[in-house]
Amino acid sequence: MKALFLTNEFPPDVYGGAGVHVEYLTRELAKLITVEARTFGRQNEPGANPAVGGFPVDSASFAAPKQLRSVFAAAERAVQWNGAGIDADVVHCHTWYSHLGGIFARLNYGIPLVITVHSLEPLRPWKREQLGRGYDFSCWVEKTALEMADAVVCVSQETRGDVSRLFNVAPDRMRMIYNGIDPDEYHPDQPSGHLLGLGVDPSRPFVLFVGRIARQKGIIHLVRAIRHFDPGFQVVLAAGAPDTPEIAAEMKAAVAEIQAHRGGVVWIEQMLPKPIVRELYAHAGVFCCPSIYEPFGIINLEAMACGTAVVASAVGGIKEVVVNGETGLQVSLEQQTESPFEPVDPEKFARDLAAAVNALMRDPERRAAMGAAGRKRAVEKFSWAAIARQTADLYAELGAGDRGGAARS
Repeated sequence: MKALFLTNEFPPDVYGGAGVHVEYLTRELAKLITVEARTFGRQNEPGANPAVGGFPVDSASFAAPKQLRSVFAAAERAVQWNGAGIDADVVHCHTWYSHLGGIFARLNYGIPLVITVHSLEPLRPWKREQLGRGYDFSCWVEKTALEMADAVVCVSQETRGDVSRLFNVAPDRMRMIYNGIDPDEYHPDQPSGHLLGLGVDPSRPFVLFVGRIARQKGIIHLVRAIRHFDPGFQVVLAAGAPDTPEIAAEMKAAVAEIQAHRGGVVWIEQMLPKPIVRELYAHAGVFCCPSIYEPFGIINLEAMACGTAVVASAVGGIKEVVVNGETGLQVSLEQQTESPFEPVDPEKFARDLAAAVNALMRDPERRAAMGAAGRKRAVEKFSWAAIARQTADLYAELGAGDRGGAARS
């Protein structure tokens, strides 16, 4: 059996949870079947398993408006991926950027289409700020692909409910397969030595955020919560890759304002290598995830595997990963109905985040116990090897390997 992954992210070009998922799932699947990945980068490893081929596009040369260039670049890659020829038994797509390629592969090559839902466009209205009218296109591509797919993999029960509510996808075509973690790579005893170089004082406890500067990650809400934090501990924001110039400017202004009133706020703007991120996780007193939309929240699982207590907003798949009161604290987020995924009261959300962070930072024994429980949960419940086996079984169930026509017509 051979699976073709279509994805915008693949190592070394990984900046979000979907990329992490693809990296580890392809690695584990390659122990069971043949895997090929086609991506947006410049990778060129045709003889490996997984084999990887990058398809770069010079979108800067496009005459289209800047907001639309990534949209048309994704469409161009969809054609290139398929024009290169496909000999796989199943095509597996990740994020809407790859979905058009999956549609083409299913229709033209007659192979089953599997889509893993890492997020859903209708639940990310702020993407219009990034894509302009291209957001209408991304919504259409996603809807078309999901409703055509032979299997839709949901990374949490909450995501499964969202897919069922928003799209015409029959229950028997949905599968629940969690994201995972490599507990041998993410563990409490990470080597130390990089913190000082990042501006972090290793002798003082710190609260950590890791993630992109994006509306859905809630980073601005966390920055606003810092003014309610107790004095004495540091705040480390490993936050880069802003979605838009507008949110980049908003983040810059918010951080500058808080740094003028509170010491020990460290903003690391560059995307850090994985070993340094793991070191930050392992040495943090608390990891804070203030997301306003999160289908799974793999960053919480990474922190838990490193033995760190988590404070996270009670949204999406986070509620299935972080056990409230056991591996961390969940913070309720009342959201607007007319403007989905924005807090009804941003100031209350900021204060509630701060209260949860302060409670754990005041109690080292409690957060140590939560960290140990989080590590245990990560190891026992979220193994990539088990997730790969479930995925391979799904391919077999769809008839992958039978080129006689397993895909729906």
